[in-house]
Amino acid sequence: MELFTPDFGLIFWMFVAFAILFLILYKWGWPAILKGVESRADLIDKGVEYAQSAKEQLDHAKEQADAAIAEARKQQADMLREADRMKTQIIEEARDAAKKEAAKVMDAAKVSIAQERKEAEKQFRNEVSAFALDIAAKVVKGEMADKAQQKKLVDSLLNDMEKQN
Repeated sequence: MELFTPDFGLIFWMFVAFAILFLILYKWGWPAILKGVESRADLIDKGVEYAQSAKEQLDHAKEQADAAIAEARKQQADMLREADRMKTQIIEEARDAAKKEAAKVMDAAKVSIAQERKEAEKQFRNEVSAFALDIAAKVVKGEMADKAQQKKLVDSLLNDMEKQN
């Protein structure tokens, strides 16, 4: 049973050895262990802070990307509206120009038609006058053959001239 019951000297030296070991660990070991644990805790805290910072940056970057996409869509819509407005304006300008050109062509055609009508009327009058003169010459020639008819025609012309004066 000696194995199970230690001697007082053994217990004393074991206690002294334990106290010395405890003092050594308390003086040098425990601060080193606490320093390691604290540095590990700091490293973990910094990692958590870095992760939170990265998450905030990611959220902020996502918000910026969403804002940029919204702005790009707005600009695209503005550009499409402006292009549509410009297209409508160009079509209206082309329509107005075509109307003006058509009016000019119509006016020129009216002037040309009026000039041709006047020319045709003038030519018609000249032809009618020449035809009337030919007829009158033939009638007068026929009437002038007789001296009595000549005298009657001259008297008639003189009477007409007196009436006009």
